[in-house]
Amino acid sequence: MSNMQELIIKKATDLLTDNTVDRVIGWKKGEFVFDPSPAIFNSVDELKDFVYNPFCGANLSKYLIAECKKGGKIAVFLKACDTYSFNQLLTEKRIKKEMIVPVLVQCDGMLDISKIKTEETGAVLDVKDDGDKITVVSPYGDKVIAKADALLVKCETCKGFANVDGAEKIEVGESTLPQGDRFDMVKKLEAMSEEERFAFWKGELSKCIRCNACRNVCPACSCTKCVFDNVNSGVESKANADSVEEQMFHIIRAFHVTGRCTDCGECSRVCPQHIPLHLINRKFIKDANTLYGEYQAGEVVDSKTPLTSYTEKDLDPTVAVNTEGVRNA
Repeated sequence: MSNMQELIIKKATDLLTDNTVDRVIGWKKGEFVFDPSPAIFNSVDELKDFVYNPFCGANLSKYLIAECKKGGKIAVFLKACDTYSFNQLLTEKRIKKEMIVPVLVQCDGMLDISKIKTEETGAVLDVKDDGDKITVVSPYGDKVIAKADALLVKCETCKGFANVDGAEKIEVGESTLPQGDRFDMVKKLEAMSEEERFAFWKGELSKCIRCNACRNVCPACSCTKCVFDNVNSGVESKANADSVEEQMFHIIRAFHVTGRCTDCGECSRVCPQHIPLHLINRKFIKDANTLYGEYQAGEVVDSKTPLTSYTEKDLDPTVAVNTEGVRNA
């Protein structure tokens, strides 16, 4: 058991034992080391199944929406990327601050099992985090790979913690994660011709099986009733039937969360077809930054999004702007 896991379980135990909270939201061990899942722990005894390892990439913020409706006090453990979603949900009044005890936990980068499991490794029995390298234990022997090559996409350009009022922070040592340009791939797509971009997205979105995993996991998708669940919409919870339909769902969903998406990367993480859905959101974020100024959703509670506020410096929407943010003549 890692030092971080021990400290987190101790914190959860203390909070439940002294009745500070009624339940805890954390991660529960799965059948394999790489498949922990979000879970609600109602007692100290249940914490025996609590886990915190390099595969706890799941953002726990969204689970607070349902839990806040049940009453009582809730503790939630938040990684750096999760804090932005947490603040955004507070801003949108989807969760109640007075019901929640947020605890910030150090994250040294979460791993993507799809980048680790190969024909060479076969079944993965265990993964040991050794700092900048990881050791993959399999029936065919151990394999050492660079940790940077196995990170989740969202961990490749970590934003660090947002400010969460009143939150305790659990740390062991110092966490260092990549701080690269998260819009790098967006810029590469922008540099393509329209035909090339269309071919790229047609190829990716045609893989969609409409399982709705991206929508269901997204903290910004918190509507009680989704437009795509409307029986009269013609696209209710069904897989693609033609080239128009395969684009409609993801583009409309991305527009819906523009200005509210914190770029937590959950949509891409849970996609069983490995569609890089985060790139659509990042394109919209980049464009909003270009048109209205730099803005990070969830960085500050109660901040006004670019699309729900107005300043005299806003660009005239009838004036074209290129990818460098310069008005075209």
